[in-house]
Parts: sequence; structure tokens; C-alpha cells
Amino acid sequence: MVKFSDLEDAFLFVSSSPYGMNSAYLNKETGQIFYHSEMSDYDEIGDEELEGDQWLSIPHQNDLDLGQQLVFEFVETHLNDKYEQVRQIFRRPGAYGRFKDLLGTRNQLETWYEFENQRTREALKEWCEENDVEWSD
Repeated sequence: MVKFSDLEDAFLFVSSSPYGMNSAYLNKETGQIFYHSEMSDYDEIGDEELEGDQWLSIPHQNDLDLGQQLVFEFVETHLNDKYEQVRQIFRRPGAYGRFKDLLGTRNQLETWYEFENQRTREALKEWCEENDVEWSD
């Protein structure tokens, strides 16, 4: 069994960098999580054998559709009148910064963070269920 907060930490680690640069692996039998980063010398895996059904790769936010899809879900429910503007924002690099600037001008930044956190927790719990991962609070 794994503590859900540890799972969230691992998910944030994996998602904090471009896809594939950070990774984390859960041992379903022990609840232990091992971390590895291609961006630094950080490697808890070492000689650990990551083969077998007990090992799961912690997903990246893109694996759980928590990237742009989540942004547009939020915009549809909270900023529907800005949908086209947000589409334009996401056609160029640096979109998340400009999106958050827009949220700030509309006093929606805190609402976005709450929405993002809630949907992330829901997606992680669904991922646990799909992969037979037992977790505790």
C-alpha cells in the first residue's frame, strides 16, 4: 500500500519536466517509490530490477490528459466567453504563463489551482484503480 501523498509527490516530480526526463516507479507490493532524472544525477533506482508485475511507472500529467485538455475543460465552465482567446494563447510557446496572466486579470487564478488539484487527485485515484494500486491517506 502506498500513501496517496507520496504518489502525488511522485506524480509532480514526473510532471515537473518535459515528458520522459523525470521518472518514478512504484513497487505495488511494498509501496516504495524510486525516482530517476535524466536532467541530473538523481537516481534512486541504481541496480534495482524494475521487472515484474509489482512495478508501475508513475504517469506524467500528459498520460492522464491533465495538460491542455484540462485547461479547455476549465475555460468551458469558468471562462466560456474567453474560449477563443485561450485557443489563440495556446497556439504559441509560453501559453501557460499567458493563460495564468489572463486568469489573474479575471480573478480566477485560485479557482484554476483548486480545479487543477481536484482533477489531478481524481485522475490519480482512477489510475490507481485501473492498475490495482492500494493507497491510504
